[in-house]
Amino acid sequence: MNWQRHVNKALVRFTGFQIERAEGQPSPPPAPEIRPPADPLTDRLLESPVFLLSPVRSGSTLLRAILNAHPDLHAPHELHVRRLRVQFDTALAAKAMDALGHNQADLEHLLWDRVLHRELVRSGKRYIVDKTPANAFAHQRIATCWPDARFVFLLRHPASIATSWHEASPDRRTPEEAALDALRYMKAVQKARSALPGLTVRYEELSAEPERVTREICAYLRLDWEPRMLSYGEQRVLEKGLGDWRDKIRTGTVQPARELPAPEQIPDPLKPISRTWGYLT
Repeated sequence: MNWQRHVNKALVRFTGFQIERAEGQPSPPPAPEIRPPADPLTDRLLESPVFLLSPVRSGSTLLRAILNAHPDLHAPHELHVRRLRVQFDTALAAKAMDALGHNQADLEHLLWDRVLHRELVRSGKRYIVDKTPANAFAHQRIATCWPDARFVFLLRHPASIATSWHEASPDRRTPEEAALDALRYMKAVQKARSALPGLTVRYEELSAEPERVTREICAYLRLDWEPRMLSYGEQRVLEKGLGDWRDKIRTGTVQPARELPAPEQIPDPLKPISRTWGYLT
């Protein structure tokens, strides 16, 4: 229409801008196919990686330290490799990788495997253990990336998890919010337990009978049990004495878990998962 053209010309003259008809937003590209390695011997450097799948505040840091004390297991801090992404900056790059048989997900898997393998090689040990709790949300992709992966599921009383999650940051979440947020992790871990083979470990049993439980884990991983797992590492700490600071070696030991909550102390949103995990009859 003439009046629209006149308005646009005036806008351009006085502001430098003009009005254009909005076009429909382009649809996002389809998600790449998630598939196992085409050639496992070539595409994967890691052998039988171990993934510790657990909710937050379930004792995974304790179990990581215990496993890391084994001479064949390297269990570093949370690595979050599934958050590493690969992108194609040009269509030519995408076509070149497609000609090699790689899609975006394939390249991400190669990156994840290389990062973990580098960490393992630097440790001088045989197997890596990744205990990132958020891995539970991507358990199927992890199992697809590493078809020979082994899984250890760590459970804890859901109400104890929620209480600990609230106590970790009371200024960030109320007890009710902590329960609902932690429940997301619990549901993800339960989905992983239902979909994948693996060994289930309970935090309460680990803290009460560490030798028995660590022997079970070693048997599952086909490793010899090591007594040093019960004194799971030495930490260098600074202590003040005689007017100066000095280094001291402190050895960690497994401590008893807190008393289990009574049934009436379990928040209603956590009762179904408490029944599923055998904490509420």
